[in-house]
Amino acid sequence: MVKMIRVNVSITNVSAERFWDVRKPMPPIQINTNLNLVSIEKKTEDFLEVPFVLTVNYNPSVAQISLKGKAYVAGDKKEINKIYSEYKEKKPPPPVIVQSISNVVFVESVLISKTINIPPPIPLPKIPQVKQSEKGSKMDYTA
Repeated sequence: MVKMIRVNVSITNVSAERFWDVRKPMPPIQINTNLNLVSIEKKTEDFLEVPFVLTVNYNPSVAQISLKGKAYVAGDKKEINKIYSEYKEKKPPPPVIVQSISNVVFVESVLISKTINIPPPIPLPKIPQVKQSEKGSKMDYTA
């Protein structure tokens, strides 16, 4: 169980470009996102630095977004040492670190996508189709 650690996420580099002509209708697209935690660096006994890169690619190539930054992880020495030693053993980082970074970068990437007028890099909720029942009085909301 992960004890109390604090994660502060800072974006240091933003790159976004729209390749698709704004006058042409947007084709059906597939969006691929990749969040890469580059490393975990021990700065002090109770402090880690976790550089990361988020890349968002659109297929066909209508746009691209890239965010780089660092997560700063603070906590008690024992917990920081445990996270760092598990990283050295090639174990995945604690979910709280990945989730903290994801929350920040995905919200930021949605804002950027709005700025350059491209579809957001998160799945939008699907509204179920309404089906008429046999009698026509009840509505069936099945996906």
